Amino acid sequence: MSPARATLVAGAVVSAGTLLLAGCSGTSGTSSTSPDSINYALPANFTPNWILPIGTAAHLNTNNISIANSLWEPLVAYDGSTGKIAWNKNGSIATAAAFAPDGKSVTLTLGDRRWSDGKPITSRDVEFWFNLIKANKEQWAGYNPGKAPDNWTSFKTVDDHHFTLTFDKAYNSDWMLANELSAINPLPQHAWDKTAASAAVSDADRTAAGAKQVWTYLNTAAKNISGYEKDALWKTISGPYAVKSFSTAGKVVLTANKKYDGGEKPDIATVNLLPFTTADAEKNALRSGSVDYGYIEATDLDQKDRFTAQGYTVKPWSGWAITYMPYNFNNPSMGAVFKQLYARQAVQRSIDQSSLAKVIFNGTAVPGYGPIPQAQSSDFLSPTQKGNPYPFSTSAAKSLLAGHGWTEQGGVMVCTDPGAGAAQCGDGVAKGTRFQMQVLSQSGSTVTDNMMSAIQSSLEKTGIKFTIKTAPVNSVLSQTPPCTASQSICAWQLSFFGTAGSWYFNAFPTGDSLFQSKGGSNFGSYSNPEIDQLITASTTSNSAQAVRDYSAAVAKDLPVIWLPEPDYQISVVKNGLGGFSQDSLANFHPAQWKWNR
Repeated sequence: MSPARATLVAGAVVSAGTLLLAGCSGTSGTSSTSPDSINYALPANFTPNWILPIGTAAHLNTNNISIANSLWEPLVAYDGSTGKIAWNKNGSIATAAAFAPDGKSVTLTLGDRRWSDGKPITSRDVEFWFNLIKANKEQWAGYNPGKAPDNWTSFKTVDDHHFTLTFDKAYNSDWMLANELSAINPLPQHAWDKTAASAAVSDADRTAAGAKQVWTYLNTAAKNISGYEKDALWKTISGPYAVKSFSTAGKVVLTANKKYDGGEKPDIATVNLLPFTTADAEKNALRSGSVDYGYIEATDLDQKDRFTAQGYTVKPWSGWAITYMPYNFNNPSMGAVFKQLYARQAVQRSIDQSSLAKVIFNGTAVPGYGPIPQAQSSDFLSPTQKGNPYPFSTSAAKSLLAGHGWTEQGGVMVCTDPGAGAAQCGDGVAKGTRFQMQVLSQSGSTVTDNMMSAIQSSLEKTGIKFTIKTAPVNSVLSQTPPCTASQSICAWQLSFFGTAGSWYFNAFPTGDSLFQSKGGSNFGSYSNPEIDQLITASTTSNSAQAVRDYSAAVAKDLPVIWLPEPDYQISVVKNGLGGFSQDSLANFHPAQWKWNR
């Protein structure tokens, strides 16, 4: 994840002119079209807020990942930037990965590379990352119990350019490469191995206590967004770009790293990443010509000719993703209801995905019925998920509730027969409980506004009251974390952060982050031991059937509300800009962008 990789209902409406000014401060209003710069529009209300190439739960933003990878190249850059999801060795520090015949270890070879300050990139820089993650795994967004780093039992340095990772058992090598080794970012140990008490380079990270101090030091610095431009920590880089400026409002300016010695040498000297408060504000910027690489919403496809007449090409950007609303199973008022499978079935049967995809998304989305992406064909998708185990029917949904102790009162279903019997409301559901739930949803998208309104109307026919509260995506993520019922932050019931897709997968779409018990991005605290076993099997077996079994089981168990998966965005790209494919993992790669000269 992605985490996360992360991705609506608007509040107050203001004029488009005000939105443009508020959403994109610092732009000149003129196109950057030149060989030396580009203006790239960031998704609405999806502002970058993190520079450290180690994600935490509150910073699962695909823009953060893309920016960090432009500054510090991954050990293994696994992406879809060439049009196919694969290892992009041009953007990687490693040049080869040799798995042992028994599948229990791998030896990585590093390229002959240097940091921007001239120091060589060595195995020690990978070990530095390894030790930091080992000692602080609970705070790392990529952590899932039993997976990395738990399943990496040892790190052995062979020499400056070779190291061996040993595993606790045999794993599918393709999964290990694409989903675990791709998470490693070599870090400049000589520059970052510090604590707040000492600016001198130490060897603190070799002990757990020392690694915790270094972690605190780095994360504290990363929280100071206004200090990114001047902080020496962020000057020692390995990637094709450096940060020239990073605004707390979300505007980021990248400048080509003149010391870069990797395989993706930047062609454009200055990259302006522009934030917007709404999609309408961004669309106005496109119309004015001040954006070179932007987007329109599905509802604006009827305006395609207008943009092509202005010298743009309209390109749908399909994502390897799923879209959903997680339930908070630990919510003190509705958690007990959410834990009842029949209740989740009633909710799912109230969602008319086909109509949402066709009408709300103007045909630029596909229904999604489970944990495997359905916008592309793959061997991972089970017949059960593909066939939709819970077809839309509000009458069937209402009958499900009525058959389990619920009675309609004033238009809302109320539990009138509590208890754990087959025809009762279920364990922990108190008499008089009203079936009403609130979503905290990402703001800034008309398409999502319309989708939420349609869902609200549909659930109302079932007798489920659905209210909507909105906030920018970073706020949604921070306000809807995994929690326990006794925590004040556990008041949230449903969360939505998926205007452009909720979760973008690596090549292997396994659920260890999302649906494994205590998974790093398991926001709703869903837990099912049988699903845990299927997730484990999907990462160890070399057969795609293991993933299909997982697909079928999770599609039926409904850990979240499945929603249509839209294109990541409908891109609008200035004619003459090329040299790249749109990465289905939802990352952008500015080093690949080129102006035709």
